[in-house]
Amino acid sequence: MSKLKELQNQRKKWMEWKNIKPLQEAIKKLPNIKAKVKFEDIIKIEFNATDEDMKLIYDAAWLLRPWRKGPFKLNQLFIDTEWQSFIKYNMLKPYFDVEDKVVGDIGCNNGYYMFRMLDDKPKKVIGFDPSALYKSQFDFINHFAKTDIIYELLGVEHLDIYDTKFDLIFCLGVLYHRADPVGMLKSLKKGLNPKGEVILDTFMIDGDDEIILSPAKTYSKIPNIYFIPTSNALRNWCTRAGFGYFEVLTTSITTLDEQRKTDWINTQSLNDFLDPDDPLKTVEGYPAPKRVYVKLKI
Repeated sequence: MSKLKELQNQRKKWMEWKNIKPLQEAIKKLPNIKAKVKFEDIIKIEFNATDEDMKLIYDAAWLLRPWRKGPFKLNQLFIDTEWQSFIKYNMLKPYFDVEDKVVGDIGCNNGYYMFRMLDDKPKKVIGFDPSALYKSQFDFINHFAKTDIIYELLGVEHLDIYDTKFDLIFCLGVLYHRADPVGMLKSLKKGLNPKGEVILDTFMIDGDDEIILSPAKTYSKIPNIYFIPTSNALRNWCTRAGFGYFEVLTTSITTLDEQRKTDWINTQSLNDFLDPDDPLKTVEGYPAPKRVYVKLKI
């Protein structure tokens, strides 16, 4: 058995963990309904259902909290996710083309971005995310959407052993969670076809110097944020990782219109992470979250 197959088999067992098994059981009880799906800003799933059906659907969706990426609407059930993910997707859409391409989404969460891509006719879409919760959310949506998207319980570090290479890789909001950002960028490079591209975003700090912010304990109350570079420092990381092309597409400040607390998450959100007296700073006193979006090629 190959190393990849052994890893995939091991991780399938994660779906049987005691905190995940009830989620999967709720998904298995969902009604088998033929649905019409619209992959728009709000991913809309419409179908004929009884009140009993809708209760099963609502109960399963509520059990699957917290919902980070979205939103989704199933008939009148609106899953108002923490992130208005269409803001980022629509901002990036002019900079990529998925038609007839093998596309990977590394750190795909519940698959919102992958669902959005389907209207533009990619050849294949594969998501990597080691979260059994997010995989369960994907399973819930895909129970109705019935797409051919492949969801792997893998991380970016597994791209070099994966049996598919990609024409286009999205890696959004992952790099700052890695203690070895150059190593992660090298993994992305190994996952590409020779003419492939990466669309990457990460937190950034302003400035022309080739420097980084390294938070002492937390950044925006998040403990696993290691390095936040200037765009020029990020360019240096990408060069060291072997990318020959680096283009800054745009930058954006995260606002409360894009990320906020809703009933569909049971945790804090952006408003809790910012200094109440100065929204340009985090509660720790660092610059408030700002993102840089780049395109990379070998």
